[in-house]
Amino acid sequence: MKKVSLFLSLMMSLVLLCACGKNQAQHPVRDLLKTPITKDATTMGTFIQVTVYDKGKTQAVNEALKIPVKYNALTTVNQSGSQIDLINKNAGIKPVKVDQGVYQLIKDGVSYSEKYPQSGYDVTIGSLTKLWDIGFPDAKKPTQAQIDQVLPTINYRFISFNDAKHEIELTHKGTQLDLGSIVKGYVAMLMVDQLKKAGVTTGIVNLGSSSIYVIGDSPRGATQPWRIGIKDPNDPTGAQMGILQAANQHVNTSGIYERYLTVDGVKYSHELNPKTGYPFDNDIASITLLISGKNSTNGDGLSSTIFGLGTKKGYALVEKMKNVEAVFVDKNDKVYITPGLKDKFKLTSTAYKIANITTLK
Repeated sequence: MKKVSLFLSLMMSLVLLCACGKNQAQHPVRDLLKTPITKDATTMGTFIQVTVYDKGKTQAVNEALKIPVKYNALTTVNQSGSQIDLINKNAGIKPVKVDQGVYQLIKDGVSYSEKYPQSGYDVTIGSLTKLWDIGFPDAKKPTQAQIDQVLPTINYRFISFNDAKHEIELTHKGTQLDLGSIVKGYVAMLMVDQLKKAGVTTGIVNLGSSSIYVIGDSPRGATQPWRIGIKDPNDPTGAQMGILQAANQHVNTSGIYERYLTVDGVKYSHELNPKTGYPFDNDIASITLLISGKNSTNGDGLSSTIFGLGTKKGYALVEKMKNVEAVFVDKNDKVYITPGLKDKFKLTSTAYKIANITTLK
C-alpha cells in the first residue's frame, strides 16, 4: 500500500486536501510546526497514519500507533491466537474472558443490531465473510448450498455477555464473530483520546479508507476547517468528486469499490447482507458520514448500518440523528447531502449531480 506524508494516499476513499490558504494572517497565530510529525504503520489490514502539528509530540504519536497494533492482535480473525479467534473456536462450548476494550467493542456492535434491526447489521457474520473471503487471495463466490448452511449461524442474539467477568460466549456452534465493520472506528477514537490527553490540538488520525479523525482546526488558522476530498466511487484511484469541510470531527466511509470480487463479469462487494448471504443489493455506491461529539465507535459501525438500508432509508435515519451528517453517492451518479452539510460540501466533479432526496423513490 502506498505511503503518504501530509496527504492521504490516492488509493484511499478519502483524500485530505491541502491545509494551506491565503487567509492564515486573518486568524490568530498558533505555535505549530511547519512540517508536521508524521508516523505510520501497516496493521489491521490497512495503512495507518498519524500526523500532528504540535511541537514535542513525537512520543505521543508513537504511543498512539501502538493502539491499532494492540487491537489487531486482539481482534483479527485472519490469524489464530486472537481473543476473537478464541471466542469463535469455543462457539457452543464455553465462554471466553476478554480484554475490557474487546468486550465493549462487541457490545457496541450488538447495540447497532438492536437499534437498527432493519439494516441487517450483525457482528456474528464471520462464517459468511470467511466463506466469500473478499479482499484475500482465496476470495470466491460460494455455492448456494454453502450460503444456506452458514446463514442460520448468524444472529447477534447468539452472543452471551457476562459483565462481571468480562466473558463472551457464542451460544450456538458455528457462529463466528467478525469485527471488521466496527473496530477501526473504535480504535480511531482511542487514538484520538490518547493524543488529546497528551496535548495534541491539531492533527489527523487516518485508518485506511474507512475512518479518519481530524483533531481541532486545520493548520491554516483557528476556525479554519480541514478540507477532505471524497473519492470518486467510479474511479477511486483518480481525482476526488467532492470536498467536505471538517474540524474536530470523525469522517467515516463505506463503499462498494475498494474491496470486491468479480465473477463472470459481475462485481460482488465485500459489504455482505447476513439476511441473504450475498452483497447488499441497493443503490449506494458510497456513503460518507461527518460525525461530531463522542461515540465509542464513532461511525464505523454506523456507516455500515446505514449502507445496508440504501439511500432513501439511510438518509431518513441520518436526519433523525444528532451530530451526524452524510453524503450519499448512488449508482446513478447522484449525490444526496443532508441539510447540515449545505455549506460544508462542494461537488467538484461534473460526472455527478446533486439531487434532492424527495425525488428518490
